Amino acid sequence: MRLGEQHTEAKRPPALEAALRTGPFHVALRAAIAARRLPLHRVQHHLSRQGIKVGVTSLSYWQQGARRPQRDESMRAVRALEEILQLPDESLIRLLGRSEKPVGEKAVGERTVGEQPSAPRPYRAPSTPSGVLHRLLTELGSPLDGGLHTVGHFERVRIGARRELLGRDSQHIVRAHRDGVDRYVAVHHGDPGCSPRDVAVEATENCRTGRMCWDSGSGVLVAELLFDTRLRAGDTHVFRYGFEDGTAGASSEYVRGFSCAGGQYALQVRFADDTLPVRCHGFAQRSTAAPRVGRSELALSDRHRSVHLVEQQVRVGLLGIGWDWE
Repeated sequence: MRLGEQHTEAKRPPALEAALRTGPFHVALRAAIAARRLPLHRVQHHLSRQGIKVGVTSLSYWQQGARRPQRDESMRAVRALEEILQLPDESLIRLLGRSEKPVGEKAVGERTVGEQPSAPRPYRAPSTPSGVLHRLLTELGSPLDGGLHTVGHFERVRIGARRELLGRDSQHIVRAHRDGVDRYVAVHHGDPGCSPRDVAVEATENCRTGRMCWDSGSGVLVAELLFDTRLRAGDTHVFRYGFEDGTAGASSEYVRGFSCAGGQYALQVRFADDTLPVRCHGFAQRSTAAPRVGRSELALSDRHRSVHLVEQQVRVGLLGIGWDWE
């Protein structure tokens, strides 16, 4: 009998159950290790008894999200971890399989926006100078791992009469993967010429604005959204917020990056009257350095002046909509 069969679903902590359902892999692994109260050297010992060699450093990287198991021996270790940690068959492998595919949180943009990832690595939009976001988060005293990952996210982007990124608003559903989380850090990365000090942050539902800081050279604005409640691990929270920009020049695409798999994402871009592009397309990208794949033409509604895409289960990478002006 597998050890996991002795550890019934009812006995698993809610945070672990939630992580096993929605991921990402590193959050589920960390929750499973915490639930078993095993230090990493004991996990390594159990693996070595099965003839599997994995270092404590590698295990630490896996549960932080800094690295993912990929080699055959590593995948064998993940299957063994399911038994050692008393998890159902394929529970970790399934999450890992999702996260190795492209697409899909934080908004990036060639010249658009971004938000803090739930993975404990600093997010950097493609056009953000290295270290800018890390410095801004440090100024806020915000941890790189915000303690949240996305369950669902509906984002609306508005393009103005001058073809500029006028603003965007988000309805966001998040789940905490640790106790005590009471805020979300949102990042706006404007188009070239953006004046971040003049960008307004709007907290419209179930949150309020906290501290803000920005970098004028890169057009990046970082803002706290406070929940007025402390979430426990496994709790969900629904909130709405937005950025009013309109300070830069013409925009030609909106791209959002996802450092973790899981959750649904919908993106809608709405254009001003008499300012419609000639064509729109969706695309995916494994990373900012990788080629764009999955390019597909998107139907633009003349009546509603909008175009959209929906990703039912986001994957690690980038997802976006681009458009061509006359």
